[in-house]
Amino acid sequence: MDKESQLIEELVKNALYRMDESTRMIKKSLSDISEDEVWQKPNPSLNSIANLMLHLCGNISQYVISSLGETEDKRKRDTEFSVTDGLTKAELLKKLEDIVDTAKRVIFDAKPDQLVKVRSVQGFSFSGVGVIMHAVEHYSYHTGQIAFWVKQLKNNDLGFYDGMDLNKKNIH
Repeated sequence: MDKESQLIEELVKNALYRMDESTRMIKKSLSDISEDEVWQKPNPSLNSIANLMLHLCGNISQYVISSLGETEDKRKRDTEFSVTDGLTKAELLKKLEDIVDTAKRVIFDAKPDQLVKVRSVQGFSFSGVGVIMHAVEHYSYHTGQIAFWVKQLKNNDLGFYDGMDLNKKNIH
């Protein structure tokens, strides 16, 4: 395998891993809250967990599925924040998982020319690599907000890394 192929494989492998980690953490966070709490807003200037999940669905769809996957952009961003009920935790999680699975397939199938092609997304110019980095970082960012809100609601450690020794030193 040549260096270019190795780099692409490494980028894809790590992007998919990070997306799976965010999904795992959101799933764990949802297990600790009620159906009402998923729609509860900390205050009027912040979003509910449900709104953040809908926002993630819209963002991942727009950036990865539409832009990198070269399909029609059907995102309605304002709706992601204006909805106040109507979906259960299970429905929200299923919607998010389905979109993430589709996005992961698009990333996995991306060809080198798609990864370097610059395109306009939300008025920004990104290469395919930039689109992937944005989607992964954005997913992680809002996963952290969801985890924080659940910890605030429940005053519990979510145990994302239970059973792992995170104090191990680097080995070179």
